[in-house]
Amino acid sequence: MNSERFNQSDRTSVWHPYTRHSSLDGAGLPIIVRGEGPYLFDSDGRRHLDAISSWWCCNLGHGHPALVSAIRKQAGELQHSILGNLSHPRATELASALAALLPGQQRKVLFASDGASAVEAALKIAIQYRHNTGEPSRNRFVSLEGAYHGDTIGAVSVGYQADFHAALDPLLFKSLRATAPFCAKCAFGLKPETCKTECFASMQQILDQYHDEITAVIVEPLCQGAAGMRIYAPSYLARLSEHCRHHNILLIVDEIAVGMGRTGRMFAFEHAAIEPDIVCMGKALSGGYLPLSATAVTREIYDSFSDKPNDHTFYNGHTFAGNPIACASALATLEVYKGEYIVAKAAELGTILAREMTLLSASRGVSGARTLGMIAAFETKSAPELAIGLRRKHGILIRPLGNTVYLMLPLIVDEDLLVNTVRLIREELQCCMSS
Repeated sequence: MNSERFNQSDRTSVWHPYTRHSSLDGAGLPIIVRGEGPYLFDSDGRRHLDAISSWWCCNLGHGHPALVSAIRKQAGELQHSILGNLSHPRATELASALAALLPGQQRKVLFASDGASAVEAALKIAIQYRHNTGEPSRNRFVSLEGAYHGDTIGAVSVGYQADFHAALDPLLFKSLRATAPFCAKCAFGLKPETCKTECFASMQQILDQYHDEITAVIVEPLCQGAAGMRIYAPSYLARLSEHCRHHNILLIVDEIAVGMGRTGRMFAFEHAAIEPDIVCMGKALSGGYLPLSATAVTREIYDSFSDKPNDHTFYNGHTFAGNPIACASALATLEVYKGEYIVAKAAELGTILAREMTLLSASRGVSGARTLGMIAAFETKSAPELAIGLRRKHGILIRPLGNTVYLMLPLIVDEDLLVNTVRLIREELQCCMSS
């Protein structure tokens, strides 16, 4: 491949998401042509460790043979068929498998193509559910400050990030915002052993005051990703669930980034032993190989959408919802998770990652080091220089969020690779601080 010519064509035609124009100047972007395990390979033959799992989705790494085989097999049988008044085996099998992973009564699963669409569906379901059950005035949402739930208009309304979305403000509906918990920088100066979830006071006040106007609360369980990997305690989520139940408010958990074993449990909400009303899934659902997301609701919610005696049908769908090839990839992903004990291994690796991050936290210029399963993060003013140095010197791809450096390595890495990665970060930090 002629990299220079390809980069010129790329500059001419591709609008790269979340990419500043100035970053396209100079030599151009790395051109990724192949993936294998936790690594990506560029057109110059250089290997890069995908330390963020390609935007948090490739939990099984790249080129996993079971997923590739399932995709090829399904592509030879049925490429696409709509789910409106039709079905196909892979969608049915996947919906059943996902419902079996969730607590409580049998769930119904609505498919879409991406995480934001799953969240958008959840919000619309929560609004129409109140309409269906004779409470149309309960039409407000509560979310956490700093939340991010995707880039469609509804998702932005409950997950507004000023740096990303300020220009969209005229299009948005206003949600109620509770102060977000963040254990690494506790606003009350508390430690885990002294914490009584004092940070829940803001949320409790909103729920108590506006409960007759609220249809649902939506949260990223235990970790607010785009806000800077703000990790908080399961006790907060447990209290939230309890208060939602008390006020008959739906609880929507956005598991798109933190689900599928990332936290050492299949879903992050499991750490709090709760039963959410609506669960949004995406990213790693298909192994990260094909666009696929899902919104799972309780039977009670689903039953309210009956068309008899009045038509309460949920008129919402996507052309590629439940695409057979994507569903086949997801089913293969679940089989790999089961056969290779991925969730249990992620929990074990998470313990090792926590140990290594404790060592890193002693580095000069580092603050707020924290972990949750296979998520790790810390703050440093040297984040931009660190990212450049790691990629150029060590072939490690990270993508800081401002001053927040985070790791979301594929769940299939071994202990040696994990330990070595954190060690190289420590060494590169020393170089950044001494330059």
